[in-house]
Amino acid sequence: MRKYRQYVLPAAIVLGLLLHGLCASLAPVVPWLIFTILLLTFSAVDLRKLRFTGLDLWLIVYQIAAAAILYIGITALGGNRTIAEGAMMAALCPVAASSTVVACMLGASRQTMTGYAVFGNIMVAVVAPLFFVLIGEHPEQSLGSAYLLMLGKTGSTLALPFFVALALQLLLPKANAALARVTGWSFYVWAVALLLTIGQTIHFIFSHGSGNWGVIAWLGVLALAACVVQFWLGHRLGARYGDVVSGGQLMGQKNSAMGIWMCVTFMTPLSSVLMAFYSIFQNLYNAWQIARNKCNRL
Repeated sequence: MRKYRQYVLPAAIVLGLLLHGLCASLAPVVPWLIFTILLLTFSAVDLRKLRFTGLDLWLIVYQIAAAAILYIGITALGGNRTIAEGAMMAALCPVAASSTVVACMLGASRQTMTGYAVFGNIMVAVVAPLFFVLIGEHPEQSLGSAYLLMLGKTGSTLALPFFVALALQLLLPKANAALARVTGWSFYVWAVALLLTIGQTIHFIFSHGSGNWGVIAWLGVLALAACVVQFWLGHRLGARYGDVVSGGQLMGQKNSAMGIWMCVTFMTPLSSVLMAFYSIFQNLYNAWQIARNKCNRL
């Protein structure tokens, strides 16, 4: 089945386009799929040995600085506020929890990927509410309520599988070893999650497009630019630490579902269309990387 992996991402995009209504109705399934992916991923790494690295620090600095510069720069130049919010989210959005699946296929360090999946998501949970309150799109929303919403969202999708895996490693090492032996299955679980997420993304664009096509076109252009720049910068940064693939995936592969949720919850809902486009572009790039990697091994 390995030889068909390069076709999974293009197939998910095509099926998501054709079945976007059905995929949107199956949205409640996705968090459980992400939980399964993370549990399998965490089981293959000694979580007690995770360490904060120089690469992690630079990724965090980039996300915070770029988010602030993009929002302030676009609004200062008189740009549309919705576009500014979308651009900000392209930088601030946390790394996809399932990024380890693709990265490890491409030869990245599982330890490096897992470490920043944890540290980076914690950073966003701490910093993002400050951005949202300062922007003031919802003045009735307090900093405390923003933190509670973020905690509820990140706790179920990241903290729960992390602590379950840690408990298994400490208390039931044989059960953890059994999970570690089937870590490869996380790719196929991820493929289903990807299909549903892409379908929801396309459905979201269709649902919010009416009467806003000019703004949506700009959001699409910025999404493509952000995707190209972030993967390129990530590769350059990763090269300095001896792991080009990890740098690219950690900076470029975003948790688009989380980004869309943050835009809809804390900012102008239409700004979330940028992350919807970003999801499509990053997965097209990942499909190309997987296909190229397979060709290079032949």
